Amino acid sequence: MSAYHPLTEQEAIAIAGSIEGFFPSGAALNCREIGDGNLNLVFHITDAASGKSLIMKQALPYAKVVGESWPLSLDRARIESESLILQNKLAPGLVPAVYKYDPELALTIMEDLSDHLIMRQGLINGIRYPKFAEDISTFMANTLFFTSDLGLNQQEKKLRVKEFINPDLCKITEDLIFDDPYTVSANNNIEPAIEDAAAALREDKALHLEVALLREKFLTNAQALLHGDLHTGSVFATPESTKVIDPEFAYYGPIGFDIGAVIANLLLNYAGQGHWIKDENELADFRGYLVETVRDTWTKFDQKFRALWNEHGVDRIANTTPGYQDLYMSRLLQDAIGYAGCKIVRRVVGLAHVADIATIPDSAARERAQRLALEIGTSLIHLNRRATSIEQAIDVILTAEAKH
Repeated sequence: MSAYHPLTEQEAIAIAGSIEGFFPSGAALNCREIGDGNLNLVFHITDAASGKSLIMKQALPYAKVVGESWPLSLDRARIESESLILQNKLAPGLVPAVYKYDPELALTIMEDLSDHLIMRQGLINGIRYPKFAEDISTFMANTLFFTSDLGLNQQEKKLRVKEFINPDLCKITEDLIFDDPYTVSANNNIEPAIEDAAAALREDKALHLEVALLREKFLTNAQALLHGDLHTGSVFATPESTKVIDPEFAYYGPIGFDIGAVIANLLLNYAGQGHWIKDENELADFRGYLVETVRDTWTKFDQKFRALWNEHGVDRIANTTPGYQDLYMSRLLQDAIGYAGCKIVRRVVGLAHVADIATIPDSAARERAQRLALEIGTSLIHLNRRATSIEQAIDVILTAEAKH
């Protein structure tokens, strides 16, 4: 295959057929380009006769959602591939297996998860995932602890930071999450019905202070190797299985950012369910499930991260100083709450919305969901530095819901 170019479906078939020992010799392979994200081509390669299949993901040199006017480095494909391989070592079975990475084509070939459903769509459909909090807390605790200064030799960690410098995709986060929603920006996508709420975001100087502090941490605090985009659209799930995908935004940043992303997307679904579930009792019950999942995700993460620290901690002074662990974990909780709020706000007024709310066909119902999400998001941002427990964040959620 020649130097980099976007693959055609026939070229993808040829590459898949060349993977030694995967498909039967002479298999009649079928290919569909199924990418519905913003940055990549995704090919689904199948062999009907053997039932075998795989996924091929190729990075594009620009943001597909905007076009060639927004160029991006292809190195993110290397970052994604190396992240998946590392995550599978640290949290086995919770990410797709990588079969091959082709640096020239910016192409990662990996396990097909077609027997799973994108979790965002599953939640919209009212599906519950009883293993999710357990699995995602394990994924985050293991991948974040063992790539931090607490669980990794500090000099080795510094070298790893260099390997995961990801300026193009960090720039997307820095602008779309921590800047654009709080000013007039061409990147924003604000429905006229909530322009007053968007204007309030631009005028709330106390909110801007909290966002500026959270942004500062995102820019400067290389705590651990993040997934970097850990939303429910980056999780394939069944009620029995959880698989985290798409770590192309991976870089060394503040641990709370990943935790906050998970919480935010559960709460975006919480806001949208006012339309998707019509029966009031069923709605209250499902929202209760989502709140419990938020609580369990933090609580289980906290327990598992501390257990890893107590058993595998490599830093003497962090391990032996009374009170340090408690202070560290309390700061992670505060960060997670703040980042959850930022992620929620961005998904309502920023460039890329979420299907949980954006696909609500009734304009009045959609506006109610947007306003509820914005109230939860801004309240979490205001709370973050004052928070001492996850229950305070849950009180914010329930208080906002009662008003809407």
